[in-house]
Amino acid sequence: MAKKKTSAKKTKPAKPATKARKGKAAAKKSTVAKKPTARKVLNDPEISLGRPLVTQEEKLYMLFKDDYHARQIFEFLRVNTLKELEEFSPQQIVRRVSKPVFDTVDRIRQTLAEMKRSLRDDEAYAKEYRDSH
Repeated sequence: MAKKKTSAKKTKPAKPATKARKGKAAAKKSTVAKKPTARKVLNDPEISLGRPLVTQEEKLYMLFKDDYHARQIFEFLRVNTLKELEEFSPQQIVRRVSKPVFDTVDRIRQTLAEMKRSLRDDEAYAKEYRDSH
């Protein structure tokens, strides 16, 4: 009988990965697939919003013509253009707009305390105010 020649080599079964191999593969994956952390993104001063759709000289009343409350805030802040508005942070706007309300409530509390009266759950303030004046 004639011997059949086999041209295909026998393949060995794949070796199970050893701990060393797993560690190296995991190390490669972790260095390649790292994403920027939130801290790094927040500290990036070069955040670009893209090309602006309006100029800094744009009048606020035109941009917010349908938003009455926004226009009231612009009037209170005495700003007319986008450039003037961009000088404020959101926290500054809230602080400036709410300050007159806080001051008025404090005056109400003081006046009531002088008359030995108080708002609901505000007796401690009235007593403290009366004792200090």
